[in-house]
Amino acid sequence: MIPVVVIVTLIGISAFIYIPRHNQSVAYATSDEKASSVDEGLVDANTRFAFRIFKELMIEDEGKNIFISPLSISTALTMTYNGAEGSTKDAMSETLELGDMKIADVNEGYLNLIESLEGADKQVNLEIGNSVWIDEEFEPRVYTTFTEGISTYYEGELFTRNFGDTGTIDDINSWISDKTNEKIDKMIEQIDPDVVMFLINAIYFKGDWTNKFDAAKTSKDDFYLPDGETVQPDMMSTSGDFYYYSGEGLKVARLPYGRDKIAMYIFLPSKAVSLESFIGNLNQPIFDDYVSRLHRVSDLKVKFPKFKLEYGKKRLNDALSKLGMGVAFDMRAANFSGIAPTDQENLYIDFVDHKAFIEVNEKGTEAAAATVVAVAVESAPMEATFYVDRPFFFVIRDDRSGTILFMGKIVNPLQSVSP
Repeated sequence: MIPVVVIVTLIGISAFIYIPRHNQSVAYATSDEKASSVDEGLVDANTRFAFRIFKELMIEDEGKNIFISPLSISTALTMTYNGAEGSTKDAMSETLELGDMKIADVNEGYLNLIESLEGADKQVNLEIGNSVWIDEEFEPRVYTTFTEGISTYYEGELFTRNFGDTGTIDDINSWISDKTNEKIDKMIEQIDPDVVMFLINAIYFKGDWTNKFDAAKTSKDDFYLPDGETVQPDMMSTSGDFYYYSGEGLKVARLPYGRDKIAMYIFLPSKAVSLESFIGNLNQPIFDDYVSRLHRVSDLKVKFPKFKLEYGKKRLNDALSKLGMGVAFDMRAANFSGIAPTDQENLYIDFVDHKAFIEVNEKGTEAAAATVVAVAVESAPMEATFYVDRPFFFVIRDDRSGTILFMGKIVNPLQSVSP
């Protein structure tokens, strides 16, 4: 925000009012232009990945509440993808739904996306942080092209630390906590000796509803569980002009934040359709089709439960492996030679952890998430050679008793008869 000098004159006050509005309009125009320039292929890829990873977590956490930030997960993984080569690169590309997109286009797309989101709305606090933490002994081996790419395209902060020092754990957790407004903490509890790098994404969101809910109208009401039982959460109520769709066993409402550029979409299947089956059939084209069917409805009455949920810390190794990138977790088969030389020690992903938080109330929504990708080294077995290219001695032994059964020496292996 520009500094303001208060001058008690009519001209001074007019300037005070006009300049910030003008600057804000310019900032919005820049943000909107960045958003429109984000590669549609990248957006579609991220949406497809979002539904796929969510469905895998539904299987793992059947019947439970689930909340994730697909963008946080895909961002952390894509930063790591910058160092993948060979079959590992192919597997991660398949999992992230990147298809034949060139890495340069992917990176440029993320840069535009991050810059556009951070300036989307002054009434919405949306912060995205990326960082790379490198063990000080491993740091000299890391290619500068890799770290410079993360710094340039993902606005990533670079840190070099002693991973054997417990203070490093505190530093990493403090960074995550700071970037998520203290909503996500203690992502790292220990650093295994083989871990040499962390690639971390953190997202924080806080937005006020465009159409506020009146807290005085909030009251407890029935909420029906899948087994037919009921609970009574605090149900918020409001009415106003909203985008809405009803049909085909489904109702969809769009609840916007701030200046109406970011919104929550609520999908409510009919009573005859289970939520699991609905989500199971949902994908990127179907989702986009539902959104396209929304139309403005005047004086739509909305009743919606307040809720607060912390999901995690969730390890995503199994889910990501099922989506096709299992090779990245294989300590011997993984190929991250784009991060550092792997001729002596091979690099692989040790784990991908995700943690998320959300609170929805009458004022708006507060949400945060963090994703940690841990890159570790697997020492390659020492290459041994045993060339028998000169005279040698040998024995044949019964190892049960230690009895030597035969003994000999070979001076010339071509000499089949010895005098």
